[in-house]
Amino acid sequence: MRHDLVIFDNDGVLVDSEPISNRLLAAYLTELGHPTSYEDSLRDYMGAAMHRVHDLIGERTGQRLPEDFDDVFHGRVFAAFEKELKPVAGVEELLQKLTADAVPYCVASSGSHERIRVGHRTTGLDRWFDEGRIFSSQDVGRGKPAPDLFLYAAERMRVAPERCVVVEDSPLGVRAAVAAGMDVYGFTAMTSADRLAGATQLFSDMGELADMLL
Repeated sequence: MRHDLVIFDNDGVLVDSEPISNRLLAAYLTELGHPTSYEDSLRDYMGAAMHRVHDLIGERTGQRLPEDFDDVFHGRVFAAFEKELKPVAGVEELLQKLTADAVPYCVASSGSHERIRVGHRTTGLDRWFDEGRIFSSQDVGRGKPAPDLFLYAAERMRVAPERCVVVEDSPLGVRAAVAAGMDVYGFTAMTSADRLAGATQLFSDMGELADMLL
């Protein structure tokens, strides 16, 4: 194996949450008077921490989102997760293979710790991720595309950045991994290959990723 640690993004890589959360984010922003399509949400916010939503709306409109925006949004997302969320196809088999081969892995997500855990409990992926394998943008000062989160995860897992590979599906995440000095495998299930052009390699299903990692 070329790498000593596999760092997974969460949303869109482990759990199939991007269609749910971006649909709801677009609807909520539109409801608040900031017209946003599903495609707009994917383009602007996919892979980002919540502060990016506040920052972009502020930059574009000069207005601030409501104080309870994050709480209301996450309440809607978690309710939808309970009904709709599934693991990404093939990811459980991949995690099983990594575990069987004693390959270290973790998750480093722009989402909050609560969001990660709700998604994992709902899909049953919590069996693969104990507390020591979960890292959130809440743990660092800046979210993706800054490299801070990936560097923090590598430090906590005691692996040098250049020995890590990141699995990402968003342009922001790819930029963060590159800035961290890590290889990055770009997942093209929801994002076109040209938008992940900075990735070391690209793949379209988890079966391909298993062959790339092991």
